[in-house]
Amino acid sequence: MAEGAPRHYKEAMVREILVWPHPVLKQKAHPVTAVDDSTRALIKDLFDSMYAADGVGLAAPQIGVLKNVIVLDTTPRQPEAKPLAMVNPEILTYEGKIEYKEGCLSIPGEAEDVDRAAVITVRFLDEQGVEQTLKCEGLLAIAVQHETDHLKGTMFVDHISTLKRELIRKRMKKLQAAQEADKKEAAAEAKKKRSGAGAEAR
Repeated sequence: MAEGAPRHYKEAMVREILVWPHPVLKQKAHPVTAVDDSTRALIKDLFDSMYAADGVGLAAPQIGVLKNVIVLDTTPRQPEAKPLAMVNPEILTYEGKIEYKEGCLSIPGEAEDVDRAAVITVRFLDEQGVEQTLKCEGLLAIAVQHETDHLKGTMFVDHISTLKRELIRKRMKKLQAAQEADKKEAAAEAKKKRSGAGAEAR
């Protein structure tokens, strides 16, 4: 989930965040059978990638990993909150209703009003594999709903009108094409530099 809060991070393992409509983002993630070192490494990568992109939430499918893992940090808007990693999150209760203009790190530059529950209760495993139950309100409740949607292959644009969704899809397609062109140009430039270095060495 995008929020645009400035962050500081170090020793980052920043992973590429997939841009919708990448097909992986429509797939359902799989339950984590054991919270082990590989799970904790994934959690660190998710936090690093989320902070690098100035987000408040990120789900594993957004970096191409189909596992039920999400991370959240709403402290810029909720000082009483703390960074959270949730493994196999399951929302148990929904209360009330709130409309919030949501963005998404996989749909950069876009934001639309989405109806969410105002208060939720979520059950999950923490980084040590211990089961936790947490009542969430405000931005944290919205972020948990947004990120658990990702685990089901659902995007925030699935909650808006077809017309708005298709307009956003077209803009994201253009963005993807531009990103691919930039990657090819960078690869060609790197190859050119390697060739030049090799010629000088001879």
